[in-house]
Parts: sequence; C-alpha cells; structure tokens
Amino acid sequence: MPSEDMPVLSPGDEVELVAGEVAHGGWCVARLDGPNGSGPVVFIRHTLPGERVRARITEVTSRFARADAVQILTPALGRVEPPCPYAHPGGCGGCDWQHASLPTQRELKAAVVAQQLRRIASIEWPVTVEALPSDRPGDLEPGLGWRTRVTFAVRPDGLAGLRAHRSHHVVPIDDCLIAQPRIRDLGLTRRRWHRARSVEAATGTGGPERAVIVTGGRPPAGRDEISAEAVLGQVRGRMTVFRGRPYLTQRAAGRTWRVSAGGFWQVHPALADTLVAAVLEALQPQPGDTALDLYCGAGLFTGVLATAVGPDGSVAGVEADRAAVRDARRNLRETPWATVYQGDAGQVLARRVTDLPPARLTVLDPPRTGLARDVIDYLNRPAPGPGGQRRIAYVSCDPATLARDIGLLLPHGWRLTSLRAFDAFPMTHHVECLATLVTG
Repeated sequence: MPSEDMPVLSPGDEVELVAGEVAHGGWCVARLDGPNGSGPVVFIRHTLPGERVRARITEVTSRFARADAVQILTPALGRVEPPCPYAHPGGCGGCDWQHASLPTQRELKAAVVAQQLRRIASIEWPVTVEALPSDRPGDLEPGLGWRTRVTFAVRPDGLAGLRAHRSHHVVPIDDCLIAQPRIRDLGLTRRRWHRARSVEAATGTGGPERAVIVTGGRPPAGRDEISAEAVLGQVRGRMTVFRGRPYLTQRAAGRTWRVSAGGFWQVHPALADTLVAAVLEALQPQPGDTALDLYCGAGLFTGVLATAVGPDGSVAGVEADRAAVRDARRNLRETPWATVYQGDAGQVLARRVTDLPPARLTVLDPPRTGLARDVIDYLNRPAPGPGGQRRIAYVSCDPATLARDIGLLLPHGWRLTSLRAFDAFPMTHHVECLATLVTG
C-alpha cells in the first residue's frame, strides 16, 4: 500500500520528471519524487535520457505509470526536430525516436540490446548498432523513405491511417515519411476503403511490382482505381486476386526471389543483403556441409547456404506458412539438395528427426516471440557423432527474446562468440540483431 506521503498519479496528471536510462520499447525510465527517493516509476515517451520534461500521465498500473513528454524543459544534445508532423504525443505511434538524431537513435538501441543481454541472460557484451548502406552520412534523406511494406488501419468512415501508440485509435495522415516513395505515391490514405479493416501496400526490390492488399473489404472502383500493379483482398485468411500477380520480386544475394505479396521479406531494402553476408560470416559454410534453416520464409538463407555447401552437402528449411513454402520451393529449384518442410518448426523437428541430416550449421530467424521450447531442446541435444564445430546464426528483431533464448542455450555448451546489431528500422525502437553461437 502506498504511504500517505507517496505521490498518487492518475491519467491526465502533469508532472515534472528527469528522464533516466532508455528502456526496451521506445521509453525512458524516471521516478517521481517520493519518500526516500522511492516514488512511482514512470515510463516516458518522446524524451531522451537526461532531459528534464513536463510529462502527462497516460496510464497507471499497480507497479508503474506511463507518460508522454509534452514539454521539454532541458533538452539533450541528441534532440532534433521530428521530420514527421505526426510524431508527437497523441499522434502516430509508429515512430519512437524521430526526436533523436540518427547517431543518438543507434546509441539508444545499442544500450537496450546490451541491457537485455545483461538483465535476462546475465551477459555483459559491448554492442554497436551499425547503419545500413542507405542510412549512412551523405544520404539525401537518411532514416526516411526505407520501408517497403506499410499496413494502414481503416476507420469506420473508410479513411486509412496509422494507430496511436498503445491504442486502437486511428490517426488520419496524409503521408508516411519512412515509407518508400513508390508506396507513398499510391495515396492510400487519401481514399475511402469502405468495410475494410486494413489496407497494406508493398513493393519489391527486384522488379517494378507494387501490391495493395485489402483486408475485409474491396478496393475502390471506377475513377478511384488504384494504380498499383497488383490488387488483392484477404478475407478469413484467404487471398483473392482482384488484379495483377499475387507476388513481388525481391533482389538479394545477386539474384531475384519470388515472394508472395502478403509474405515476409525484410522491409528495409538493404537488410537482406546485409544479413546474407553476416550469416555467411557467422556460419563459415564449407562444401559438403549440412545446414538447417528454421523459419526459412521464402528460402533466402536456405538458398544462399545451398550454394555454399554445394551438391555434396545438404540444407533443410522449415517454414509454417504455406505460401512461403511454395515460394521457397520455387526459389530453390536449381539447388535440389535443399529441401523445404512445411509446418511448425518444433513439430517438424520432432516428426522428422530421423529424416533430417545432423546439421552442423543452423540459421534461426523466428518471429518476435523467439524460439519455441522444443526448438531450444532440439538445439541442446548432444551432437550425434563427430562433425566438427557446430554453429548457430540467430537473426532476431527482438532483443528481449533473443537474450532469453541465448540464456537457454549457454548452459548446454553453446558459447556466444559474436553479436552484431543493425539499424534496420530507423526512427523506431526496433533493431535487427545477429548472434553467433558455437559449440564443440
């Protein structure tokens, strides 16, 4: 129970705070003055570490409060004017760090990755977040115009926009500055999408295609027809092609890849090539090697490893999404020693443990929830006989689940030998990591 002298907070209250360390999710941590310095913890958005701000409380729980910085009293050196007019308290919730310079954003993300490793996996590890090629000094608009896929929510009146932070409220917008120009040119937020729940736009990196996916409705007709190369609809999980081809062409690793319009591909155009090079460096595949690619998507890492190990080796990919499996099998037709299995990764490993060759090399690229426990158990099994040093390249967009999974692997003989982080989502709190683990 709070003491009589303990400050009591309610949504809408405004308090003066000094922002402390950065926290995972785009927050800074502060503590409201109380007896013996033990006042309530407040997580603040729209601020930077060290800033004194006036903050408006937005949510109160039994353990902490959340707030937005509505006035900056003492700005930090890394503060800049947000380039987007919707990046403010109560505005679009998609970008967390538009008020920070790009170098400052990378410092904050590095601090979060190191923090998660220390708190969750008990690992002290120096972290540097690397800029991707299109966001380095000298770019025309560094940090903007990179996103190749954007999903807009649709209001009851049919207008599309982006959601406010931690809210179902849809903020109407004219433009999204982090979207690629070929998506912005579609003008999706200036049309009416009656009976739709969302409208998604995507563009390929290896061809001219663009796709618009309407969920729960139909695209505008007549004079408002969309000038995209493909228009699709999605109702109850099934995709219907209204016009055009239901796939995009992506470019990476010196070749093109066919990916279903609604399928997964890295949204930063420079990330696929960057990760391919980093994964090859981490795994060091040799001709004749055996490799496993879990959560393989359209087969990017499976295909690259198949080329590296050659016909005397073997690669097995595992993917749950049926459309992605079709894409992967098509993309891997020229490397028949690469096989793709459809299903949940853990279930496929359990069901086909006798079919899969013992893999010396493993790529992991799970969703943000991280690895299922049965996948962890599979990786922690002793190697079945000699085969050289086993290596894992773990690609992750969530430092908390990455740290959790590393912590579950280390007690079983795995060693973390490298961790790289890439600024694949500028202006947001997200960061892409690649951890290298070895055993044997």
